[in-house]
Amino acid sequence: MRMLLKVELDTQASNEAIKQGRLLKLMEGTVEELDAEAAYFTVENGCRTCYIFFDMADPSLMPKISAPFFMEAGAKVYYSPVMNAEDLRKGISAITPS
Repeated sequence: MRMLLKVELDTQASNEAIKQGRLLKLMEGTVEELDAEAAYFTVENGCRTCYIFFDMADPSLMPKISAPFFMEAGAKVYYSPVMNAEDLRKGISAITPS
């Protein structure tokens, strides 16, 4: 299932991770490991935030994906299933009267 992984990093913890050279490795490693469709980085609610779109084959991977962000950057981690335009078209077609 296509998922949106939103990670909101704690500023103090992520500052320390930057100083120690861990933050870039964490981000690059996650994007690579998830074989992300897309990854975007911004500021939201005054915090460093990333949005990673990827295919989650097994929900039991959530702890493995989340733990490094919790441990390295004091992050808040959110998962949301998402659709692309083709998925939306298929879904709406299924509920549209013939």
